[in-house]
Amino acid sequence: MRLIILFNKYFFSLVLHAGVYEEQAEVSLKVPVEIVGMGKLGDVSLLVSFDQQCPTARLCNLVFMPAWFSPVVYKTSSGHVQLDNCNFEGCQIHIRGPGTCQARFCSFAQGSSAHFLGVAISLMDSCEFSGGDSASVTVEGAPVSERNWAFKHLVALAKTFTMMTSNGSTELSNQSGKDNSLLPGQDGTMIEEDGMETSSVSSEEDDEQDGVKSTCLKLSYDQHGLAHLSKADMPDSSAFPALLSLSAELQRDAEARDLAASVQGCLLRRCLLRDGKGGVHLCNHGQARLEANVFRGLNYAVRCIQNAKMVMLRNEVCGCKASGVFLRLSAQGLIAENNIHSNGEAGLDIRKGANPIILCNRIHSGLRSGIVVLGNGRGSIRSNQIYGNKEAGVYILFNGNPVVSGNHIFQGLAAGIAVNENGRGLITENVIRQNQWGGADIRRGGDPVLRNNFICYGYSDGVVVGERGRGLIDGNHIYGNRGCGVWVMSSSLPQLIGNHITHNRMYGLAVFCRKDTDSAVGGPENFNEEGELMAWESDIDSEDERFSSRRPITVALVENNCISHNGAVGVYVKSSEPLNVVANMVKNNTAAGVSVIQSAQLTRLVGNCVLCNGWTGVTVDGECRVELRGNGVYGNNCHGVCFRGDGLIVENDVVGNNAVGIRVMDNADVKVLRNRVQALRGYGISVKERVRGVVQENLVYQGHPTSTKTPIRTNTQNLECVVLNNSLLTPRSQALWALENPPPRPHSSNPSSVTPSTLPAHLAITMTNRITASVESGCHNNGSIFCSIL
Repeated sequence: MRLIILFNKYFFSLVLHAGVYEEQAEVSLKVPVEIVGMGKLGDVSLLVSFDQQCPTARLCNLVFMPAWFSPVVYKTSSGHVQLDNCNFEGCQIHIRGPGTCQARFCSFAQGSSAHFLGVAISLMDSCEFSGGDSASVTVEGAPVSERNWAFKHLVALAKTFTMMTSNGSTELSNQSGKDNSLLPGQDGTMIEEDGMETSSVSSEEDDEQDGVKSTCLKLSYDQHGLAHLSKADMPDSSAFPALLSLSAELQRDAEARDLAASVQGCLLRRCLLRDGKGGVHLCNHGQARLEANVFRGLNYAVRCIQNAKMVMLRNEVCGCKASGVFLRLSAQGLIAENNIHSNGEAGLDIRKGANPIILCNRIHSGLRSGIVVLGNGRGSIRSNQIYGNKEAGVYILFNGNPVVSGNHIFQGLAAGIAVNENGRGLITENVIRQNQWGGADIRRGGDPVLRNNFICYGYSDGVVVGERGRGLIDGNHIYGNRGCGVWVMSSSLPQLIGNHITHNRMYGLAVFCRKDTDSAVGGPENFNEEGELMAWESDIDSEDERFSSRRPITVALVENNCISHNGAVGVYVKSSEPLNVVANMVKNNTAAGVSVIQSAQLTRLVGNCVLCNGWTGVTVDGECRVELRGNGVYGNNCHGVCFRGDGLIVENDVVGNNAVGIRVMDNADVKVLRNRVQALRGYGISVKERVRGVVQENLVYQGHPTSTKTPIRTNTQNLECVVLNNSLLTPRSQALWALENPPPRPHSSNPSSVTPSTLPAHLAITMTNRITASVESGCHNNGSIFCSIL
């Protein structure tokens, strides 16, 4: 049956009865026309290719199939077409600006698709797309400046849709970290390291201990310079920063607010896109708004490239074989309040200079990472819930450089945030909790700023800085993790400043020299999409000014942290690289405060407070190179300092410990100079066995009023250690006495430049040259039991 239409200058309304209508050549619509199919949908089929050249047309209740000569069944470049309740089977529609289109309740099946080129506005509402081997909707080209008659009406209608959806939306629930339950079979294990002293005070010194501790003359040391770090209670979930709603985010971000209000380009609303290769493809400055759609069972849901811009609100993206949403080549846009889950690759994949704003989404249950940012990708990732993904919640690598702020990242099966392969990023004020393999993992050139985050209740370590990892780790609360609070490989160069590292099951901070395996943080590094091979090396060419003000660092730095109430040693060092540990509070840890098991290069402990730990305050094993200067070592349950290595013990206050104050033993080669020492039990300073060096100008405060023993115990057969010009001070009364002139160490100012203790003027000062012992540089293959990541 043939379709015959007569045209004149008037509007035509054609009603087609049931049947199949076919034309052998393209039909041009030159006057306004309405074509309506009678009966049920499917009764009227058209094998016709229309070229609309008139201002307006409406097609209703029709089935379109491609003519033999073209897959395009409808196109317009200037007029407006309205499609109501039509089916498209194996064909295409093309809309070119300033032409416009409004499609409602249409079905695009068997690979049918819609192409929009340079459109200023078009609307597709409640349509279904399925079964294509290419993108279902393609939006290409910047919106043209020319407008047709329908433009202002469509804009008004689009704004009405936007307001209705906005008023009806619900805020994402704030899933705070109250569920601190542990996975079955994940009980932590206490590892007893070789260097941890397992014996109590030696029997040789037991004979000299005073039996009644209550009568000791206690020195007051509470007014030391790090007293402000003494209060380090474990936060509860009420301390977590709340997720902001979308309206709150838009109020503080003008760019996101403008994007949310924009309606240019192609608007898809309440559509279903399923079971095909791609959903929506935007390219070459194209613009689109995707609102309340469902993307299901595709290769990818949305692909936005080549300076395209999109607004993606309240969609569901699930079951994609690759990543859900791709952004490439300086693409931009707002992605907010979407439910992105159960995809085969990342939920969102951001590369090659793309810079989206990602707000208030739920990104979960993915077979790989939640969000991947690489290849100079950027973006602002804020107030999202990212959970239950099999790899890292947020994975940054290959010069990816996003802002990740205010998110809740939890219950992932790998790291919460992983920064690898020269990735960077500003990661701030996130709640990162209950992840299987650590809260944050930084390695292989990763160099982020990790600031003011809550990293807690993980089933492994809180923060891992692996091989060649860098970064500024500043002001974070790292607590309640089953492994270490912070695990650092000695080949890395992090800066740990101002963190609270508390209540972790193993070490507070552990520094190891173990060589990392080549396993990637996020799994196999197959970051190709749709099988194509990507050469990311060519993308690594930009530098962000964001970190230009950061000071260069050549030695790993641990400064101004509170490391307390951890289940093993507070600071554990087994390193082959230099390390600076400066002005930290190390207190109330179950084992030793600081334990240096291996230190092939110099480890400097300067201006720290080591307080009330369950075993020795500071232990240094043989052949370790360590400098202790300006520290306060107070109230520990065993010795204050137990030193077997090579180095300096200079101008420290070692007071109130439960055994010997400073114990130097084995083949130590050390200078013990100008320290103030008091031991409640045992000797002030004990020099034993084959120790070499100098013990000079130390002040030893009497620990017990009836004690008659010498303040410094030496081995009379040891001729290689010079002991001279040391003094014993006794109080004038039984009252509490204090460290004065200077006040208790550490001092709040530069701890390495504190004033030395005053010594009796009549004592001569004689020095001997330090005898240096050889130090092996080999590494033992020990590390966190949980750090084979991710």
